[in-house]
Amino acid sequence: MSDPLAIGVLGGGLMGSGIAEVCARAGHDVLLVEADASARDGGRDRVAASVSRAVERGKLTSSEAQQVLGRIRVGLDLDACADRDLVVEAVTEREDVKATVLARVDKVLADEALLASNTSSLPIMRLAAATSRPDRVIGLHFFNPVPVMPVVEVVTALTTSNDTLSRAEAFVRDSLGKHVVRASDRAGFVVNAMLVPYLLSAVRMLESGYATARDIDEGMRLGCGHPMGPLALCDLIGLDTVQAIAESMYAEYKEPLYAPPPLLQRMTDAGLLGRKSGRGFHPSPAAA
Repeated sequence: MSDPLAIGVLGGGLMGSGIAEVCARAGHDVLLVEADASARDGGRDRVAASVSRAVERGKLTSSEAQQVLGRIRVGLDLDACADRDLVVEAVTEREDVKATVLARVDKVLADEALLASNTSSLPIMRLAAATSRPDRVIGLHFFNPVPVMPVVEVVTALTTSNDTLSRAEAFVRDSLGKHVVRASDRAGFVVNAMLVPYLLSAVRMLESGYATARDIDEGMRLGCGHPMGPLALCDLIGLDTVQAIAESMYAEYKEPLYAPPPLLQRMTDAGLLGRKSGRGFHPSPAAA
């Protein structure tokens, strides 16, 4: 893929806004598409806040920040993606929602355009089957926070062409400057297949009364050298996202260790989703 590209990002939540930002930082023209006006404003605000933090930390100059923001348009119309070279779907982690969105945008894209999903765990093959271009559908799994995390999992379905893989990897590696990890199209891919059982075991430990959330996290952080404990990481990822990944992995493997613990389910039912809601296993930094 040659620079600059016309990039579409579907969904302006934590992941979508981060993807839009790194694409704009790389010099691409970005269209961020949201579902409604309220979500549109939220997506724009998340990008602006992240870029502002980058200026405060000396990662961007004020002039560069303005250029980045100037490369991002936020809209409500999927039809506006018709001129995009690559569209990255980053909507909620539900297969039916993702498949519907991909099928809709597929109808307006040029034949050579690529479609990517930022799913954390859903099979790319099933998402590709919802489109008329399964050979041009690929998984690009970014990690939160997207502007900071240096890796992207690139996931091919059985139908993904070699050309699509080559173009997607070149975009991630050469344009965005991210490290590529190739992953098979299995629920959880590489990182979450290793990470999620660990997170769920920490939830079960808390649920069973082995230790407090603070002591579980401090034990792993100080005892194993992890940058944050497993329950704090759940809060950062979002408890609803952790549950969705676990459900997807359990559906595929039927491994009991992948089944979401009752405590996780109850917390998502209560809207205690972690940092995004202000409270999860710990109060969010802003709420503390």
